[in-house]
Amino acid sequence: PVNETQKMAELLGLGDKCGEGALGAPSLAGSCLADNRLNLDVYLDGCCRFLQLFEGRRGEVVQVEFLRLSSNDCLLGTTLSILPHLKHLKSLVLKGGHARDEFGSCQHGSLTSLPPDIGNLRCLTHLDLSFNSLSTLPSCILHLPSLRVLLVSHNSLVALPEDFGSLSKLTFFSAMRNQLKDLPQSIGELAVLQDLDLSENALEFLPEEVGNLHNCTELDLSGNCLSSIPDSLANLKSLRRLHLHSNLLVTVPASLASLPNLSRLDLQNNCLRAVPPEIQTSPFVRLRGNPLGETEPSPQADESRAGGLQRLFLASGEDSFTVTSEGCKVVLACGIHFYFPPGAASDPLRIYFRTLAPDPQWVKLRHHDVLLSRTLELQPHGVKFQQEVQIWMPYASPQTLHQREVVVRTFSGQSWSDLRTRLEQKRKSKKHVAHCSVLHFSWFLVVSRLVQNECKVPTEGTLLFSSVDPNIKVTFPPGVTEETRSVKLQVLPVSAEEIEEITADAGCRVSPLLCLSQDSLVDFLRPVRIQLPLPPGVTGLNLDQSRLHLLHGDLEGQTWDDITSQVVLEFTHLYAVFEVTHFSWYWLWYTTKTYIGGIAKKVYERLRMYQVNFIALQRKKDPEQVLLQCVPKHKVDPVLKKLQDRYRGPEPSDMVEMFEGEQFFAAFERGISIDMDRPDCVDGRLSFIFYSHLKNMKEIYVTSPVDRKDQAVKGQVSFYRGAVPESIPEDASRRRKGPDSLWLATLPIKLPQLKPRWRENPGPLNGFSFPPLNLGNAETGYLTQANLLSIARRVGADWQTIGLNLGLTYQQIERIGYNNREDLDKQILDMLFSWAQQNLEDPDCVSKLITAMKESGRQDIADEVETIIELGRQKYRESIRRVGL
Repeated sequence: PVNETQKMAELLGLGDKCGEGALGAPSLAGSCLADNRLNLDVYLDGCCRFLQLFEGRRGEVVQVEFLRLSSNDCLLGTTLSILPHLKHLKSLVLKGGHARDEFGSCQHGSLTSLPPDIGNLRCLTHLDLSFNSLSTLPSCILHLPSLRVLLVSHNSLVALPEDFGSLSKLTFFSAMRNQLKDLPQSIGELAVLQDLDLSENALEFLPEEVGNLHNCTELDLSGNCLSSIPDSLANLKSLRRLHLHSNLLVTVPASLASLPNLSRLDLQNNCLRAVPPEIQTSPFVRLRGNPLGETEPSPQADESRAGGLQRLFLASGEDSFTVTSEGCKVVLACGIHFYFPPGAASDPLRIYFRTLAPDPQWVKLRHHDVLLSRTLELQPHGVKFQQEVQIWMPYASPQTLHQREVVVRTFSGQSWSDLRTRLEQKRKSKKHVAHCSVLHFSWFLVVSRLVQNECKVPTEGTLLFSSVDPNIKVTFPPGVTEETRSVKLQVLPVSAEEIEEITADAGCRVSPLLCLSQDSLVDFLRPVRIQLPLPPGVTGLNLDQSRLHLLHGDLEGQTWDDITSQVVLEFTHLYAVFEVTHFSWYWLWYTTKTYIGGIAKKVYERLRMYQVNFIALQRKKDPEQVLLQCVPKHKVDPVLKKLQDRYRGPEPSDMVEMFEGEQFFAAFERGISIDMDRPDCVDGRLSFIFYSHLKNMKEIYVTSPVDRKDQAVKGQVSFYRGAVPESIPEDASRRRKGPDSLWLATLPIKLPQLKPRWRENPGPLNGFSFPPLNLGNAETGYLTQANLLSIARRVGADWQTIGLNLGLTYQQIERIGYNNREDLDKQILDMLFSWAQQNLEDPDCVSKLITAMKESGRQDIADEVETIIELGRQKYRESIRRVGL
């Protein structure tokens, strides 16, 4: 390879001008240009290299026929202006996805348009613009007379040009993962089109002209919003594979079964309640995930068709409902939906539910899992239904899904397992929900995990590859096992920026991290062949094998061993291939370091940690109300911007690192205290559990035993580590023990000097009497006079908004304001107790109070009322148990 590189450099006349490339690569021309091909997308500065090459030997570059560039390159704009000079160009790849963000996710390229002169490339037959930021298809593409293959997947296209059919020679078109809502009628003019991929868009209908694609052999329309498909699809006589899964189809034409060459029809995860017999009996049809035979649609599929099925809408204070053999649809106040089909319960059954803050002691997250919801508990546990009950759980949408997947996880009483999950988005609220079907009730939560590919390995062998990175392949030869076993594959992409930041070594590069597992404890009988892509910037031409290390890690990531000398490594231009007989983690490292195991252990630990900041803000209208939050560093600025109108406080704390599910405490110090009776208060400190995608936030009222009539109180809140998650590495666990290692950060809190007000004396004021009250009922707990007085102290200037949301008329609010003018405290008390007197007989008045506080933007007061009510419920249950009822 060195001699070939030197010859290529001499041929292009570059000599030593280009110098060493990335990772000590040989000269530019030799490592990039072979014959008439120029592959520069493997370099971080590929566009710079292209510009140097074009300036130095333009005559040779304009003869290039195959060109690959990364659209993540900052010099892409300058490079695009040169491309029209490459008149012989046949294949042009301008893909993004080569750079990764802090989560390891592919970043889309910066490409938003193309120069008009690109349309003059008359020889261009292949154009790949995937993973970019295109919102419209560049018009110059329609002027490429020889174009046969066009890829624009993973962009932001909302429509295709009306004259898209002018690409008369197009045989392959992929627009996967865009935002297309409809298709132009001219798409039927693509007479020679063979492969059409429009999956994961927002298509709601198809034009009849799609039926004119007579040469189409594969059509992928999965992951759209189609409720029907045109009968004209039956005209596609060449069609072999039709993908329609994960839509909203309620019917399909029976004529599809007559397509002569059709070998696969995927209709899974739709809303089909009836399928023509010709289709249902066909061996090539997939129908799993449809409500076949159900007389009622599921709530999510069509909420407008209530039919005769009972629908229950439960308020925030309710915790149970009854299911009969007739079935029902249930909507909880927190947004969780249930669908109990008729016959699911043979006898009336009382269902109890509650949502819980996840406890890391029993919610066991696996490596790289991210929690996206609170825990839903359904009782009675283990109850067996006659038909599957459908559940829709809202979840916090992660930043990206294309390298992760969201699943509902359930607890069997002994272990957690993942359910088959379908992701949906509510059309009105745009909230994300996870949909699953179950035959039993226990605990449920939503998590994001690394994409998991799995297969059954028979005696005759098979092939498994990653859907995250199809370049990662595992080949099982014949005779590899005596009995069929199940194998799972997961991939964790790792960006060059992450590695450089952690190792402080700009020359260090790693491959994606590969995890292989199986359901058997027995090693394979024959070696399994694994293909991994070489680290970024490394190719078979510039590879220095002394710097390449293959690491093997145990499943817990506690140890990493260099097994380079124990296996036979084979190399191609882009891949490394090796063989193993047992499964675990595998990782390719390219570095000048010698002891790699310790470095890999440190890097792997850091990859599981989140960099966070703490904030402590005080409400501008009431400084005694303090908001505490632990925020991932990339969210700090948006969170502060959202809160700046209502809160003020110090700058966020310095950055610290935390694991998913790690406990921490907030302690108020130097003359500031809190209510010790709070359920989340442990030894005078507030308890938190950090979950990166949940709101680690609490609003609390603080007080001071110091007399504030004469002076303000300058206190502080300090954050300390708590219990360590069981699954974290041993080294990290040791560093989190000992008094000096527990402190995380300290932020100042200042309580201003008090003016003489009723807050120091909550008794009757100037003849204003407070009648005895018991709002609510014994089972849910009461709100008493003392509770209302406590709430009144926190209301402040929001009292008019709260009063209106409680149902008081505008005239009542005006009268209360006039009668108690210039005395805010009396206005608040008059409003609250006037409302209370009007609602003494209403059993739902407490729920209405909580709702009014939330609608008024006072979540802090709503949380306080819910805490009071929960304590009341607990006391009621304890009293019931004591008397043996």
